[in-house]
Amino acid sequence: MFRKLYVGNLPYNISEETVKQAFMAIGEVASVKLITDETGKNKGFGFVEMKSNEDAKKAIATLNGTNLMGRNVIVSEAKPQKEKGRNPNIAKGKFSNRPYGKGSNQR
Repeated sequence: MFRKLYVGNLPYNISEETVKQAFMAIGEVASVKLITDETGKNKGFGFVEMKSNEDAKKAIATLNGTNLMGRNVIVSEAKPQKEKGRNPNIAKGKFSNRPYGKGSNQR
């Protein structure tokens, strides 16, 4: 089972291959995915999947806080992505659809 790691504070000009090489020095890498915006520009973070839990733990212990191309990177266990969809606060009545501003009856 692969273990997904979050890698943050990456240089904006770093490549997936460079990140892969850094993690391959620790253990077997299953995949690397850098997150980009709609124009394709690197957003400074991404995810690395290690092939074993042992390699993932070793990568966190070894690479977290180390300098990679001039930036101290953050390496931690990736957390599950939050579910997208409806805002739960609206369902609880914490927000309303009433307009604010000129002409509203809000006080």
